[in-house]
Amino acid sequence: MSRSWVAGADESGYGLSHLPYGVVVVDGHPVPAVRIGDHALDLRACHRAGLLPGVVWAEHVDLTMLMMEGAEVWAGVRAAVTDLLSEGGSQHPPDGALIPLADVAAPTMPFTVADYVDFYSSLHHATNLGRLFRPDSDPLLPNWRHLPVGYHGRAGTVVVSGTPIHRPVGQQRPPEPGAAPPVGPSERLDIELEVGFVTGGLGTPLGTPVPASAAGEHIFGIVLVNDWSARDIQAWEYQPLGPFLGKSFATSIGPWITPLAALDAARVASPEQDPPVSDYLRVEGRWSFDLSLEVAITPAGTTTEEVVSRVSFADMYWTMPQQLAHATVNGATIRAGDLFASGTVSGPERGTEGSLIELTMGGREPITIAGVDRTFLQDGDTVTLRGSCEGADGQRITLAEVTGTILPPG
Repeated sequence: MSRSWVAGADESGYGLSHLPYGVVVVDGHPVPAVRIGDHALDLRACHRAGLLPGVVWAEHVDLTMLMMEGAEVWAGVRAAVTDLLSEGGSQHPPDGALIPLADVAAPTMPFTVADYVDFYSSLHHATNLGRLFRPDSDPLLPNWRHLPVGYHGRAGTVVVSGTPIHRPVGQQRPPEPGAAPPVGPSERLDIELEVGFVTGGLGTPLGTPVPASAAGEHIFGIVLVNDWSARDIQAWEYQPLGPFLGKSFATSIGPWITPLAALDAARVASPEQDPPVSDYLRVEGRWSFDLSLEVAITPAGTTTEEVVSRVSFADMYWTMPQQLAHATVNGATIRAGDLFASGTVSGPERGTEGSLIELTMGGREPITIAGVDRTFLQDGDTVTLRGSCEGADGQRITLAEVTGTILPPG
């Protein structure tokens, strides 16, 4: 079993089997870093010391340039950093390169988001919502088992964990037919527990699809995602073109990106897909991941956090390679820093739903959180998403949490 010389790292969820990438502020300047335990390794300092030779991306202000380098460079950097942080490694970081996280500023956005796509990949989530919205018909629309349904979001409103979320304002359904739609703050503000992947490499030319078999060459790593949702605004606007203002106001992600290579031990077989998918969506190998996820809420006016949902990511119907293949089958480009989110992760049992609209049956059945009833989020509520999985050598991997507190409209 490989061990790190950094005190406490091996048992922290951020050991040698993990080594996620992020950005920390050093002497007032953001620099790329790798997390090890409760410390950040300054990759710029390592580069300047000659320990990461030829790696010009280390001088950049975030991880975008590293993402552009591609899978071969990612593997080389991971190997070099592992050597620097391992007991008995051949090299050691320069003085001052290992920085306690307590000494750096709040989490920083780790990369520049190029584009953002949100999918609808959980069979259980789609079924739960279908039963709520269409109780007298098939909960799944005819296309759902044939393609990964998705929508294009706003890259500019993807924010890092810890960023406060202002309650959105928009049009809502008129109280009666023919009446003018009211405009005001959302009263049905919700969360969506998701896992996103971030792409890298030099991108693809317009008109060039990415086959599902090539996904591993383009996926840099994963982050937890909270795709905040204003259900009342969305309900009025979404037909016929889908989500818009009800989704575009904010999407939160974790500050540390877990490399795809760190997830090998968590790979599991994907669920059977029936009917068989189109040729371009067929993928070999294990592309589902046994991630344990949870949603916790601290209601306004309390200091008590309570977990309201626990669910596994392992049985998501549509996988990452299929999402990437479908997003590009029409010839759409991908770029370093594209974010593709899974859509809400929900399970089949009560207490495994990844959104409040499911947990409260559309707001009809309030849940009690820390002694307070909730259907949807109130101002002052804080939501935290967490995740973990098995890593190499039996070490646990902890995904960077995503948290946000609801503020009144801006």
